[in-house]
Amino acid sequence: MTFPAHRPRRLRRTEALRELVRETRLSPRGLVYPMFACPGTNVRTEVRSMPGIFQQSADKIVEECREVADLGIPAVILFGLPERKDATGSEASSAEGAVQRAIGAIRKAKLDLIVITDVCLCEYTDHGHCGVVKDGEVLNDPTLDLLAAAALSHARAGADIVAPSDMMDGRVAAIRRKLDENSFSDVAILSYAAKYCSAFYGPFRDAAQSAPQFGDRRSYQMDPANALEALREISLDLEEGADIIMVKPALPYLDVIRRVRDRFDVPVAAYNVSGEYSMVKAAAQNGWMDEKRAVLEILTSIQRAGASIILTYHAKDAARWLKTC
Repeated sequence: MTFPAHRPRRLRRTEALRELVRETRLSPRGLVYPMFACPGTNVRTEVRSMPGIFQQSADKIVEECREVADLGIPAVILFGLPERKDATGSEASSAEGAVQRAIGAIRKAKLDLIVITDVCLCEYTDHGHCGVVKDGEVLNDPTLDLLAAAALSHARAGADIVAPSDMMDGRVAAIRRKLDENSFSDVAILSYAAKYCSAFYGPFRDAAQSAPQFGDRRSYQMDPANALEALREISLDLEEGADIIMVKPALPYLDVIRRVRDRFDVPVAAYNVSGEYSMVKAAAQNGWMDEKRAVLEILTSIQRAGASIILTYHAKDAARWLKTC
């Protein structure tokens, strides 16, 4: 039978009815808040292109982490800015690096947070690329030992999860082997398994001071036109020992998130990246968009597509809004 017997609007009539039959239920417990750790003390510098996001020293990171934990957000992911950069990103694995110091400060404060760390070299190299460069080419295999060393330093500092974002072939296996050899078999790997070469990373590169000084990252990050390749990348990372896989960015790749969710029986994360965040912020500041409605709709769409974990700069605002919904 059709109309008038079937009337879908019956279940949309009130907020209570809509809530009762809602298929996707967004919660702060599925959010991860990205943070930028920098050297020094009492440093809190707002990122010009990312309103409300800061480069912070370890003491200030802890202050904001208390707020994050109080909001019911279970995890943060830390990105680091070095005191100095060099050709091999040597500070990425320093025990006194900004990320390592921030991890230590969070642990000392005994905050109930999962600490995830980004593992890459782009913030630490003077050329801004994610690996060792020779004659203008980013070399895959010589980069793996450096990434593994950085991941090990994060584990020693107290990270729960390390997250390689470089897109070098074989980096998950190299990191897993290094962690296991040093008695960190319990430290999990969240792999940026399907990371696309995207225009939506621009504000992040301001925040992390990681823009490449020549060329681009098309030779190692994925072509935006490819979806089947993402499934191959994820299969390889799972074979190498990844525990969680991620699609990045989120909004232009909702179809990829859905394919991944349908194909793999593992936790799926998605990164609601800086450009997606800054577009909403700019539109809201100009009065062109209802920020709260837009953010919750975006995050719901990412979860509906299949991501159970969402990395987002909106996490704190979303957690507040969800408490009042």
